[in-house]
Amino acid sequence: MMKRLAKAYVLLFSLLLTAFTVYALLDSFVIRRVYQTVETAVTAPQTEAVDSALLSGHEEKEASVTANSYEDDTIRVELSTYRAENSTVYVAELWMEDADCLRTAFSQNSYGKNVTAVTSDTAEDVGAILAINGDNYGSRETGYVIRNGVLYRDEAAAADQEDLVVYADGSFAVIRESEVSAQELLDQGAVQVFSFGPGLLEDGEITVGTTEEVDRAKASNPRTAIGIMEPGHYVLVVSDGRTDESEGLSLYELAAFLQSIGVQTAYNLDGGGSSTMVFLGQVVNQPTSGRSIRERAVTDIIYI
Repeated sequence: MMKRLAKAYVLLFSLLLTAFTVYALLDSFVIRRVYQTVETAVTAPQTEAVDSALLSGHEEKEASVTANSYEDDTIRVELSTYRAENSTVYVAELWMEDADCLRTAFSQNSYGKNVTAVTSDTAEDVGAILAINGDNYGSRETGYVIRNGVLYRDEAAAADQEDLVVYADGSFAVIRESEVSAQELLDQGAVQVFSFGPGLLEDGEITVGTTEEVDRAKASNPRTAIGIMEPGHYVLVVSDGRTDESEGLSLYELAAFLQSIGVQTAYNLDGGGSSTMVFLGQVVNQPTSGRSIRERAVTDIIYI
């Protein structure tokens, strides 16, 4: 009788443990929670064709548009493709008179957990000229989140967590969450704070080691990064990976590439299958999700 009871308790414990594990996995990666709905202003209607020459979000001024460029009175975008370390790298170089043109958006206009959409859909929702995936904040419980001048999350991550701060004057800085609070950053003029990381360049110097990686990420991966040459002059960068045509980059290789094109401060964003660049409604790169060339749903984007 006692043996039967013991077996029953072991079985019950195993079932409870399995149920808890399944719930924890669902809670981390599947269960959708909306904490706040955010109204995102559409800055320009999305164009369906690259040869469209009029975007009304900039005071009805006529824009000059080609397959690889966009220019109006306040913004200029030039797209270039490079080969580095057996990988294809897409660089969007940006010049803008007003740093406020560099913005962020939450997927489905919602700040929350596991609230996702593919980058191209969110870009269309906000009328983005150019967009890349962000830091996928919604897959984590900690790490500062400041977007478009609003503080959404002030809970710090690990002591060595490096964040990228974009200030109202258009300058960039890489900080450690253990050294400053989110509210202090907001008081200092932070408009955007990203908490993926790590930082890649500071003052034009590489700040990652040759073997440094993000958690369990492979050494060669699709990558997404943002960088600054000087206030008003930025780059958004995406590299392909995990295909026969494009191996992918390590963090150090990504940093070295950014250094080679003159970037002064650079920061690593969510990569892997999330890495996506969209220009005037068209996906520029070859995002990989599993074994397929397709977009992965993410929680946020960076766009102009």
